[in-house]
Amino acid sequence: MPEGPSIVILREQAAKFAGRAVREVSGNSRQDLARMQGRRLRAACSWGKHFLLDFDDFALRVHLLLFGSYRIDDPKPGTPPRLHLGFDNGRLDLYACSLRFLEGALDAHYDWSVDVMADAWDPAQARRRLRASPAVIAADALLDQERFAGVGNIIKNEVLWRIRVHPESEVGALPPRKLGELVKQAREYSFDFLAWKKAFVLRKHYQVHTKTTCPRDGTRLTYRKELGCARRRAFFCEHCQKRYRL
Repeated sequence: MPEGPSIVILREQAAKFAGRAVREVSGNSRQDLARMQGRRLRAACSWGKHFLLDFDDFALRVHLLLFGSYRIDDPKPGTPPRLHLGFDNGRLDLYACSLRFLEGALDAHYDWSVDVMADAWDPAQARRRLRASPAVIAADALLDQERFAGVGNIIKNEVLWRIRVHPESEVGALPPRKLGELVKQAREYSFDFLAWKKAFVLRKHYQVHTKTTCPRDGTRLTYRKELGCARRRAFFCEHCQKRYRL
């Protein structure tokens, strides 16, 4: 599933269509795609893992799910898109994704302050929300899109290793300094992820995700196929990542 930084890249690449009218619409979605025909795209936006096409009085929300993808000016041969939009300066094709129309202004649907990559990101609010759910484990807290929109499993594993926190630590047991580090690194690592992905070197920077040995102390990493309520893969070091308990 693409994480927030990957959606930011899509948003940046699609920005060239802002201000342009939709000349062609097609796709195999059950949504009323034709309502975009002839409409002028106000902006390409993102919130967490959502890609948003904003028109005057509605928006289209795109979620790439587990296996979704996109192409700009380079359609997949022989593969019908879920959505094709043609503009006078290019085309956007989206595959294997979920589409949903949102009525009215985007501000009525999204709290931009919880998007870890947004200018409106509010770390103080993130800390307050964590303190309000002390029994939630750190791994689940980071994957909660109402707290850290855009954080996915790669970011979760790498952030917790960076700050030396065991994924099963209850957030209410974290010392204030560690709680602050968790919030800070959720954003900082996301921007590192973005820079590495743009440079096509993201995987080279994995420290624990999909790895077997801790690069910090050389011990064998623990791998859990399903961890926490989110039941996502976890890679972590039992030696240098401390488990904090209430």
